Amino acid sequence: QVQLVESGGGLVQPGGSLRLSCAASGFTFSSYAMTWYRQAPGKERELVAGITAGGGSTDYAEHVKGRFTASRDNAKNTAYLQMNNLQPEDTAVYLCHPRPTNFWGQGTQVTVSA
Repeated sequence: QVQLVESGGGLVQPGGSLRLSCAASGFTFSSYAMTWYRQAPGKERELVAGITAGGGSTDYAEHVKGRFTASRDNAKNTAYLQMNNLQPEDTAVYLCHPRPTNFWGQGTQVTVSA
């Protein structure tokens, strides 16, 4: 049974940082690229970051470049998203998603507010 469990979200002030984790099980984690999406209330789900299966290459949405960093530890079956200089517009539920699959976690809420 595939499981993706995101954690690390919370309430943070503008300019603050959070590190999200995505613990994976039930599939060969190291064989899949991992992506991070977010969904804010009333908005469509959007891709924010991705990392290749081996971790050698990453890609980011334009509006998070320079602030977010995707990484992974294949020995721990875990993906990470380091988020720095968070802004109110980053408020959303963040979800991890191995590509190409139909697997999704439940997400973790990130709220950026003073």
